[in-house]
Amino acid sequence: MDFMKSSPATETLRIESEPPGAEAKTSQGQTCRTPCEVTVQNAPNTSVTFALNGYQTQTVTLQPEGATADATGAKLSPNPVYVELQAAPPGTPAKKRKTVAKKRPTTTAAVPSAQPEPATATAPAQMPSEPAPASANSYPWPAR
Repeated sequence: MDFMKSSPATETLRIESEPPGAEAKTSQGQTCRTPCEVTVQNAPNTSVTFALNGYQTQTVTLQPEGATADATGAKLSPNPVYVELQAAPPGTPAKKRKTVAKKRPTTTAAVPSAQPEPATATAPAQMPSEPAPASANSYPWPAR
């Protein structure tokens, strides 16, 4: 006879915050950005948690209005849910992604240049067609 039981009553819950744009998450799992509306079951111990970068997280607990033992048919209160978010105190780490300046590599290959690159020490020297005459600088070794 389970098919004769009625499904839990639902209610559209209006959610607002100052400033707008906060993430609102209900204890039943629905999420949205304020201002918004979600459909929730009329159940005791329902809450909405508000979070926004730079502000303290706040939670509002909803109570069935005209509550009976099982809260059947009772409307959740407050509806609409409204909070004024408080700025996070200074020194509290905000949930922001920090931007760190990184040093760029100083390779000349990555930077296009209008001037030709100078010869590097690793480039092989060209052999002359005739051996160079011996000199005080190259003696006793021949030039390469």
